[in-house]
Amino acid sequence: MKPFAALRAAAIVGLAAAAALPALAEETNPLSFNLSVTSDYRYRGISQTRLKPALQGGVDYAHSSGFYIGAWASTIKWIKDSGGDADVEIDTYAGYKTEVGGGFTVDVGFLRYNYPSNKLPVSANTNELYGAVSYGPATLKYSHSVSNLFGFADSKNSGYLDLSATFDVGGGFSLTPHVGHQKVKNNSAASYTDYSLTANKDFEGFTFGLGVVATSTDAYIGGKGKDLGKTGVVLSVKKVF
Repeated sequence: MKPFAALRAAAIVGLAAAAALPALAEETNPLSFNLSVTSDYRYRGISQTRLKPALQGGVDYAHSSGFYIGAWASTIKWIKDSGGDADVEIDTYAGYKTEVGGGFTVDVGFLRYNYPSNKLPVSANTNELYGAVSYGPATLKYSHSVSNLFGFADSKNSGYLDLSATFDVGGGFSLTPHVGHQKVKNNSAASYTDYSLTANKDFEGFTFGLGVVATSTDAYIGGKGKDLGKTGVVLSVKKVF
């Protein structure tokens, strides 16, 4: 190759590399962290913190192939209110999410709820398999316990079905309606339905939430005299980084 041709080839390679740099810089970081504060940690409509605030945080790794893994934790009160000895919930999960065509997305995975040293008569630690289908703003999800459910005896194979959606209403605001039904195996009295409507606002890198949560059940735990399933308002602020 003549010297001029070599220089020209080198220049072309250099320009191509330079052009590729912005694309590389714009790639999504697969690792993310989140931290939040909420006025009441409601899970499936039931307060986990005796209607009091909670501090929460997590870490997620989402591979470009669709596989993901993560962990999340929150302060809680319901275990100690039930006579146990755990003041934190630590969730670990892994799954696979992908588009299957026609605008549909499928998400399947495994989730373990860990309550370290909970010391309840029936361990509160729970394992669930889940599967979800999303189309447009809506997601239909089913979670199936492959262990006892949150300390209920003989409750393996309990299930939770929920439908939720997220609507962008402009100006950084979104609305998320939700309805779900928890069926507790061999304990129909503990089965119930929950509802919620949450408004979120993105501002300066934070997400502020205001939600109304309700259930079809009264949930009194540990003799504290509080209905943990009553209709309530939940305020939250979350940061993802």
